[in-house]
Amino acid sequence: MSATEVMEECTETARERREEERLRNVNLDDWLPITSSRTAKWYYSAFHNVTAMVGAGVLGLPFAMSQLGWPTGVAAIASSFAITLYTLWQLVELHEPAPGGGKRFDRYHELGQAAFGRRLGVCLIVPLQLIVQVGTDIVYMVTGGQTLKKFVELACDGRCADIRLTFYIMMFASAQFVLSQCPNFNSISAVSAAAAAMSLCYSMIAFFASVLKAHPAAAAAVDYGFKATTAAGRVFGAFNALGAVSFAFAGHNVVLEIQATIPSTPERPSKRPMWRGVVVAYAVVALCYFTVAFGGYHAFGNAVAPNVLISLEKPRWLVAAANLMVVVHVIGAYQVYAMPVFDMIETIPCIIWLIMRKPAKYSLSWLMNWCFIIIGMLLMLVSPIGGLRQIILDASKYKFYS
Repeated sequence: MSATEVMEECTETARERREEERLRNVNLDDWLPITSSRTAKWYYSAFHNVTAMVGAGVLGLPFAMSQLGWPTGVAAIASSFAITLYTLWQLVELHEPAPGGGKRFDRYHELGQAAFGRRLGVCLIVPLQLIVQVGTDIVYMVTGGQTLKKFVELACDGRCADIRLTFYIMMFASAQFVLSQCPNFNSISAVSAAAAAMSLCYSMIAFFASVLKAHPAAAAAVDYGFKATTAAGRVFGAFNALGAVSFAFAGHNVVLEIQATIPSTPERPSKRPMWRGVVVAYAVVALCYFTVAFGGYHAFGNAVAPNVLISLEKPRWLVAAANLMVVVHVIGAYQVYAMPVFDMIETIPCIIWLIMRKPAKYSLSWLMNWCFIIIGMLLMLVSPIGGLRQIILDASKYKFYS
């Protein structure tokens, strides 16, 4: 072997060692969806929080008011606003106890582990967080299909063939399948911004259409009394209304994950831009919630539908536009709630083992872990397909209250 060949071999060996050292030092957070990009601005926080908070639940607030009446309804919505703003401030402060240099609790379960211990924190936080996030996404999946169907019916005005709700839900799911390939929170910022804008727009449509409908001639016919005639009916109606108000003020489950996308230094900790975005977001929340709740209830009284857009029959084009805006909003909101779930999925033990332990390529450990990862990915792909087919089969013969 010549001296040149020896030098080339040594150079190649050194290069391989440097690459192995670089891979050994790769941080798991550098490629997980929540923390792979920490370049978010304060306004990212604003529209992510608006998207997470101002959901389709705002359209149910007039109905909640009809179950509670004016004094109790105003108190319930105002107190929920104040309590959620305060508790959100607590989470922003807890995200980074030592600003700019200490441990950042980028995920809700990480904060839970710090408070309750590693095992108990996971057991307490992860199931509840998954129930809320997955449950909310299921609600958004159905809501997206329903509002898309309503938009088509209003736009066609009876000229289009009737399509079952199942297929509209599948259309919505197809859009989510594409968006779910986005690698991190910042990559869906444009979608989230559009969703936040749409939530403001359809809230204002609901408010102004309700105000215009409540003209003086019709105001005298509005009944603000309780629809339930029995004490039990009023109590259970109030319980239902409080649940609707609580659902409308959701969003805390993704606060830490949103703040994790913001850079932090000792001079400028992440809580400053995060809180600035939260204040803007809650200004939008106040504008949407109070106007829709009070305007819708003022216009329709106890005759308001569970979704105030249903009570607004005219103008037809405006109601159709509002339903389309709801579709756009829930598309973005679905991703905001789904991103932390994707983050949990992408931290399955096999991937962590490969990153942290670095087993030799093609060794038994390396092959087994990659085999399990591939099996998990295949299951993730085929399970929704099978589930959608089952929905189609069940929907073809299922009747509510049959």
